[in-house]
Amino acid sequence: MRRLSCLSGIVTVVSLLACANGWAASYQLADGRVRFQAPDSWPQIMMQASGNPQFMAFEVPDSFPVGQRVLARVTVTVEHMADVDAFKRWVNQRVQRSHHLPGYQAAGGGMDSSTVRYKAMESGVPMRYSERYFLKGHDGVQLRCLRPEQSQVDAAWVAGFDRGCEAIGASLQGNG
Repeated sequence: MRRLSCLSGIVTVVSLLACANGWAASYQLADGRVRFQAPDSWPQIMMQASGNPQFMAFEVPDSFPVGQRVLARVTVTVEHMADVDAFKRWVNQRVQRSHHLPGYQAAGGGMDSSTVRYKAMESGVPMRYSERYFLKGHDGVQLRCLRPEQSQVDAAWVAGFDRGCEAIGASLQGNG
């Protein structure tokens, strides 16, 4: 068990160094209007890059037993909006949808009014969600980060996941 913990710590350090040194892949959605970067170590697992909405999903690998039941993942979703009111309705619909997840509990701790944090169950595993919303021109953007609760995984892995999620948010906010 100690060997596994050591290995996961090494993977976390390598992932954090990769992010800190800019070893991140660049992605785009909505014909290039929405651009962002994600760590190279987070493989893309799903994508819909045409139509409306569009999205990309990334797995955040972990070596913990809970990883056999659920995937820690990050999703960027883009939907074209007619105006600011349509964006507000879209955000409200997504937030209300989260309230219907099994075991939903508001978690608070959002950085600002565009961030929603909550807990819910997935396949019997307590998960922590963080959702950030952006309006970029006429494109509504949702960044959704989903990981097991800290009690289910290593604290260093959680810190790396959270930093990676924040870095994607910063790249979304600063680009395209």
